[in-house]
Amino acid sequence: MTVTRKAGLAAAGVLMLLAAVPAAAAPRDQGVASRAGATDLSAQRRTRIIVRPRRTVLGPNAVRQCRAWLAQEFRPSGTVIVPRQQCWWE
Repeated sequence: MTVTRKAGLAAAGVLMLLAAVPAAAAPRDQGVASRAGATDLSAQRRTRIIVRPRRTVLGPNAVRQCRAWLAQEFRPSGTVIVPRQQCWWE
């Protein structure tokens, strides 16, 4: 039997032993995984933000209107497209 063949058989034997290790030998830190799901963003309540105008007297049905667009900005690294927004009360 050649050295290469003996090394191959030894490696196969080690792989078979590792496959036979029971799942009970795995780390028991599964509580952390279940708690990590609770901190997921989809599981959290959204914070409600109320926006009120300053120094303006508006009626109880006032609505904030916004207009958004993309604008070019010229920077030393090159031209980039950035979002812009303008809002007002009606």
